[in-house]
Amino acid sequence: MFIKQLDDAETTKEHETSFLGVEYHGVFPAEFQNYRWNKFKNLGDAQEIYETVLNGVFPFIKNLHSDGDSAYSKYMGDAIFKVPTPMMLTKLIDGIDSLELGDADSKGDLYEYLLSEVATAGTNGQFRTPRHIIKMMVELVRPTPSDIICDPAMGSAGYLVEAQNYLREYEKDLFLNAELREHFDNDMFYGFDMDRTLRILSKDFMIVRKKPTESEQNKAFWLI
Repeated sequence: MFIKQLDDAETTKEHETSFLGVEYHGVFPAEFQNYRWNKFKNLGDAQEIYETVLNGVFPFIKNLHSDGDSAYSKYMGDAIFKVPTPMMLTKLIDGIDSLELGDADSKGDLYEYLLSEVATAGTNGQFRTPRHIIKMMVELVRPTPSDIICDPAMGSAGYLVEAQNYLREYEKDLFLNAELREHFDNDMFYGFDMDRTLRILSKDFMIVRKKPTESEQNKAFWLI
């Protein structure tokens, strides 16, 4: 899903910059254009698709942020491509293509379904809070542009995403203030989870920040 959405986002940015008449340097350099979802999914042979994804697309995705310091590099470093056969991969591609991922709650519904198929889901209490409940809780807390926001059991980062959506809707002026914008981009959001897989999953929604200092923890409010 991440690979598909990365390509979708790239296509949208290409259209926007083309319309504005400005130059755009995207995620996929010219020599890696064949690693885009809309390219490799249309290769005629299942074996060719499999080899392209296994030997090209997957290593490319793993090394998107290869500086070693980013959260993405940290949690994608030991990711493994485990699709067993070319036929299975083509079925997965067709299935993901049929999903409506534009809806804000669709990924959460999919995540909840996957949890229902995992035997340990109930043991760890990993069940998704419906989006409208998350939205209500964030609106009751009413985060401000100067807050530090932390979710100590973030799962797929739904609370953190909804918190930034709230700020974008009700505190738009923060983006006109350089100091507040810097805070929003780098020091506002923190998330923790006991499950490494969930931390990888949350990359599609929200960057996991470094652990807050003691002074930052004193200023944080907790979305539970």
